[in-house]
Amino acid sequence: MSFLAQAFWAPLTETYFQKALIGGCAVALVSGVVGCLVVLRRMAFLGDALSHAMIAGVAGGYLAMKLLFGIEAHAPSMLLGSLLAAVITVALIGLVSRVSRIKEDTAIGIMYTGVFALGVVVVSIFRQYIHIDLMHFIMGDILGVADSDLWASVLVSATVLSILVLFFRHFQLASFDPIMAASTGLPVLLLDYALTTCVSLVVVSAVSMVGVILVVGLLITPAATAYLLSDRLDRMMWLSALFGVTSVIGGLYLCVWLDSAGGGAVMLFCTLQFLVVLVLAPRYGLLARWLRMRRLVPQQVIEDVLITVLRRQGDTPLPVLHEFVQAAHPGLIPKALRQMEQEGMISVSPEGYRLTEAGGKEARQVLRAHRLWESYLASIGTPQEAVHPTAHRLEHIRGEGTVEYLDQKLGKPELDPHGKKIPPRQNNNHGFPPRNDRNRNHEP
Repeated sequence: MSFLAQAFWAPLTETYFQKALIGGCAVALVSGVVGCLVVLRRMAFLGDALSHAMIAGVAGGYLAMKLLFGIEAHAPSMLLGSLLAAVITVALIGLVSRVSRIKEDTAIGIMYTGVFALGVVVVSIFRQYIHIDLMHFIMGDILGVADSDLWASVLVSATVLSILVLFFRHFQLASFDPIMAASTGLPVLLLDYALTTCVSLVVVSAVSMVGVILVVGLLITPAATAYLLSDRLDRMMWLSALFGVTSVIGGLYLCVWLDSAGGGAVMLFCTLQFLVVLVLAPRYGLLARWLRMRRLVPQQVIEDVLITVLRRQGDTPLPVLHEFVQAAHPGLIPKALRQMEQEGMISVSPEGYRLTEAGGKEARQVLRAHRLWESYLASIGTPQEAVHPTAHRLEHIRGEGTVEYLDQKLGKPELDPHGKKIPPRQNNNHGFPPRNDRNRNHEP
């Protein structure tokens, strides 16, 4: 057998690796699916809070079993205690955010650190009864999965996945449009509690096996990776589950080959997957964004072309545009002309370029902004020789009602300081969105 085949096959013959693979994939599968709803609802911090609050539940379950029954705690008792701690944490977060001016994210930070601290204190006070390794709790030991942990994770995974499959449409509508969901009669609050319970179950079933850090990572990172590749929730869930499983498989092999910590290797592989997708995603990746940015034409260049053609009042040859339009490099002007022609802003003739009706309306609005800025600059005492060049730079600032504010402030003037008529305001009803909302050096 070749060295490469041996490197992949040999770990599979080991019982510890098989258990880690089964348990880790079960956790990653359900975490990836639930994580999509967590990411879309911006509940990532809640998953972190629940995972940290688990130590109080584990300590409580351990202590109760020891004091009441005189036996060491086992997975079901600690699972029940952890779930109870999660429910109490969520209830406290909701109470604080409802009855005070404290926002929910702040309440999460307060409550989860408080419950986590309570667990640490309980463990330290009753250390003769509670034998919990805090480092194991935080970092996990995926290579040392116990049979009870394995069965608990598989059972919880099956239960949570069944709930999500049965009520997928309800969760989908409540996540994207809760107002619409409420108007159709869906119990939005009940769905929120159901999702929180599902997250709690996933967290508490996985913490003892993979640790706090890994369970939070498996909830968030695969879902975020899938979010870069899909706009549909069902497809995002499939991709997230796939990325979670591949993270576990790749991470386990990585930890065996490098002789490193299992949880850290899984999370490292998961993060590397995210970074690769972040760069190469066909629509939302950094490379695709860079290519789109290269194709974009600065708004200022397009508006300068409009003004130049408007002032010529006829066909404008390309050399004239090169003379009057300021661009970072000459290639931007032909690119701007092609884009404007595609958008129906200009038409091409043998003599040059002419504004269409839509382009004329847009050009007059740029001219209106220019002359209002000239009027404003003159009113505040700007030197006459600086009025035009300064207004030429400011005319491109037309968002958030800036131009209309100037018009009101100046008393709706009809003429600029040079005696030229200021074009009236026109509604943008020709089918094109306002130019200042497009192509301003960002993605459309």
